[in-house]
Amino acid sequence: MRKVTRRWLWLLLILPVIAVVGFVIWASITPAPMPKAEAALQSDDLVRVETDTWLQFVPISGEARAGLIFYPGGRVDPRSYAPMAHALAAEGYLAVITFMPLNLAVFGINQADGVIAAHPEIAHWAVGGHSLGGSMAARYVQGAPSKVDGLLLLASYPDVDLSQLALDVVVVYGTRDGLATVEKVEGARSLLPASTEWIEIEGGNHAQFSWYGDQVGDNTAEISHEQQQAQVIDAGISLLKRVAA
Repeated sequence: MRKVTRRWLWLLLILPVIAVVGFVIWASITPAPMPKAEAALQSDDLVRVETDTWLQFVPISGEARAGLIFYPGGRVDPRSYAPMAHALAAEGYLAVITFMPLNLAVFGINQADGVIAAHPEIAHWAVGGHSLGGSMAARYVQGAPSKVDGLLLLASYPDVDLSQLALDVVVVYGTRDGLATVEKVEGARSLLPASTEWIEIEGGNHAQFSWYGDQVGDNTAEISHEQQQAQVIDAGISLLKRVAA
């Protein structure tokens, strides 16, 4: 009986360890960024790319008029959002993509605090994110409404009530998204300010909000990656122009 009891005790001790290790391994495995994303990580005549603390895309000509802090989607390599961030910086805005613990923004909701503290020269900020990253960016806004002026949600929706905040919000979603479906996104309208801008990308899916390839559970897009990204970038620039004004 004692031997049996000891075996059960060891099993009870080992199982949680196995579960934690398994979770860490699962969270650490992300799709590799596509070549388009790798290319956007290079500095050029308009944008300086820094990759130490965060992925920072800094306009070379003049001071940035405003900044966007972007939270990656769940188990997505932050580098996969480099083309969007590079394009925003080329228009004169600081764009910062944060690294998340275990590649899950739920463990890094307050990452924006460090970015804001590191850039006192930026007077106006927007935060945003893709999928899970967008939902966690919304939670950040709820906890620190005085620090940001705008919120950019890509294939995402809040799980907290932001409807009474003086906040410029843009929601961009695809009609072919198999994960953040049209019904789920539009079902969160009551949680966002009445002034929220809703941009529906006809034929866009979930994965093409970034550059990491296909995603399980998603639908096939009916427009090209470039066409969807162009609409995403336009939405981001429009938001940042208003935030900077």
